[in-house]
Amino acid sequence: MLSWLFSEPLPVGQDAPEFTLRDQDGGEVALTALRGKNVVLVFYPADETTLCTKQLCEFRDNWALVQSKDAVVLGVNPASEAKHARFCANHGFPFALLADPGQLVGALYRAKGLIVKRTVYLVGKSGKIRYARRGKPVPEEVLGAAE
Repeated sequence: MLSWLFSEPLPVGQDAPEFTLRDQDGGEVALTALRGKNVVLVFYPADETTLCTKQLCEFRDNWALVQSKDAVVLGVNPASEAKHARFCANHGFPFALLADPGQLVGALYRAKGLIVKRTVYLVGKSGKIRYARRGKPVPEEVLGAAE
C-alpha cells in the first residue's frame, strides 16, 4: 500500500526506460537520441528551492568533469517548460531541464511521489543503468560510474 513511499531506485544493470520529454525551450529530448553518451538523470522535487538549486548548481559548477566523462545532464520534474526556462536562466545551467507533467517518466524511474523523490541515475552509453541513488550525491560520485 505504501510501496510508492519506500520504493528503491531501479537496479544497476537494468536497461533504462525510454522516454521523450520537452525541455525548457520546448524542444524534444529522447533518451534513445543520447545513446553513445553517458546520461545523468537528476529527478528533483522543485525549481528554485534551496536543496534542488544547490544540487543542480553542483553539476553546473563541475561542468568540466561532466564533459570529460562524455556525459549529458538532464534535470527532471513536473514543472512547466516556462518555469524551467526561468530557473535555467537564473542559474546559468548548461544542461536541459525536462518537464514531466503527471510524473509519467518519474514513475518509470521510481521517482514519483507526492513530491518527486530526489533520485539520480547514470545511464551508460549502452543504455544500461550504471548508477542509481536517492538523495543528493555529488557529481564526482555519480560520474565515477561513467563508461
